[in-house]
Amino acid sequence: MASALDVATEKLSNLGIDASPPNLQKNLHLLTAEQIELAKILLETGQSHLFEHWTEPGVDDEEKKAFFDQVTRLNSSYPGGLASYIKTARELLADSKAGKNPFDGYTPSVPTGETLTFGDDSFISFEEAGVKEARKAAFVLVAGGLGERLGYNGIKLALPRETTTGMCFLQYYIESILALQDANSKLAPPGESQTKIPLVIMTSDDTHSHTLELLESNSYFGMEPTQVKLLKQEKVACLDDNDARLAVDPRNKYRIQTKPHGHGDVHSLLYSSGLLNIWREAGLRWVLFFQDTNGLLFNGIPAALGVSFTRQYHVNSLAVPRKAKDAIGGITRLTHADGRTMVINVEYNQLDPLLRATGYPDGDANSETGYSPFPGNINQLILELGPYIEELTKTGGAIKEFVNPKYKDASKTSFKSSTRLECMMQDYPKTLPPTARVGFTVMEPWLAYAPVKNNPEDAARVPKGNPYHSATSGEMLVYRANSLILRKAGVQVADPEQQVFNGQEVEAWPRITWKPKCAITFTGIKSKVSGSCSISQRSTLVIKGRNVFINDLSLDGALIIDPADDAEVKVEGSVQNKGWVLEPVDYKDTSVPEELRIRGFRINKIEQLEKN
Repeated sequence: MASALDVATEKLSNLGIDASPPNLQKNLHLLTAEQIELAKILLETGQSHLFEHWTEPGVDDEEKKAFFDQVTRLNSSYPGGLASYIKTARELLADSKAGKNPFDGYTPSVPTGETLTFGDDSFISFEEAGVKEARKAAFVLVAGGLGERLGYNGIKLALPRETTTGMCFLQYYIESILALQDANSKLAPPGESQTKIPLVIMTSDDTHSHTLELLESNSYFGMEPTQVKLLKQEKVACLDDNDARLAVDPRNKYRIQTKPHGHGDVHSLLYSSGLLNIWREAGLRWVLFFQDTNGLLFNGIPAALGVSFTRQYHVNSLAVPRKAKDAIGGITRLTHADGRTMVINVEYNQLDPLLRATGYPDGDANSETGYSPFPGNINQLILELGPYIEELTKTGGAIKEFVNPKYKDASKTSFKSSTRLECMMQDYPKTLPPTARVGFTVMEPWLAYAPVKNNPEDAARVPKGNPYHSATSGEMLVYRANSLILRKAGVQVADPEQQVFNGQEVEAWPRITWKPKCAITFTGIKSKVSGSCSISQRSTLVIKGRNVFINDLSLDGALIIDPADDAEVKVEGSVQNKGWVLEPVDYKDTSVPEELRIRGFRINKIEQLEKN
């Protein structure tokens, strides 16, 4: 009886393998039956060039086996396998060469959504609804990137959100989820066990071990390790030409060159992990997706979750008002000539020509409000779990992809360097039926949007008046948001001063920061402040306790409140000292730590009153 290996070899022979490529034919005995099946897929999809460099048997045999280990990973990690990847690549590369517009036949219009004003009755009502729903929520953090683009060599999650306390982004996110969990448990009926909100972190080869180390060395920042799950995304094969020939790694002829596929992989990873069904069985209803360096995100989460619950949205995109032609995608309703509709993020460089081509002569223009009618997408999504599972069951988690080859010349026949298929998390709604309830929640930018993604040199070149999106601006925006929140709660907070760090002119507000457990909603903040309080521009206020109440405080200097075991503390009276001072540093000065250099300042802690 023929062995499985004989059968597979025979199948391969039937492909004409004995004619080409001979290098693979000579090495067939090294391969398992499964690997021979993969070789068959590669040959059927026009990838015989991958074997041209193969040596005689007995030379580099371990490398040849490692090649098929890589092919196995690439095949299993992509919905439909390598054959599907190559087929899709050929279609998209042909469309790209032909200059096909992905929005042909669609007419844009402004979708329906909720626009919130911080602190008004509607906002407070949505916040309360969101806190109640938090026990039915799971959070998914997309964190596959390093901080190289920022001028920082570590993972972005390890960067300090602000340097007054040094709290890193991951600690801020976890403590915010725990604060939401705690606020929700206070609303639970007596005797009901406290809910544990799950957190999934999508990592990559670049970030996985560093993320795990950051969690383990900090005891998961107070979360139970069982609440946190890491899912690692694999890279995808690079493409050398319009025929979607897979690129050989220039550093190793027995490897296929790979690059990241994009954060859209999070959907297929969640689907294949089985977590979504576990969550549904546990009674969860919402999945909240967010990215790794927005230090204001959780200011908007409770209210946005309340909007999802109240409006019964299957998909809720968090958004901010956008100025026309800003480098931020616009959330748009697209209606096709055949009647199909979808509400989707349209990238800023596609929105203007799309509008001009469909009866909007001014293209992407501001309305009478001073903003574009199309809200700016900030890549934070809230999905209802039931419809989400239903959709992923149909698609396997595959997200509509795109390809962005850099051509050598106008003939579009060859690339400057290899390309690959990419997908984005926010493109999930593209496959939804027209009955899906897809909306958005617009927050004021000062409240909920402070991304950190540009290095000092790039940020300094940003035209005046446009956002820097740097570590410098990200930290200053945290202080601005906290100052404005306290103002809304009745505190007299002094106006900021203009200062320049790393070539960026920013507003320097008082350095006010509090731990998420102090308060996760505006109602929570208001309950902690009373009487006539004032804070000068040069002041620093750090609140680390859960039960800290401020009454008739006059602060001109630095005050640190760090009570033991969440003891109740009342702070009142006048505090004046030399305080903490921002001192400029040169981002080219390698004697200064990277996380400070990329900000352009360090804090000189001259004098403070510290209450423990």
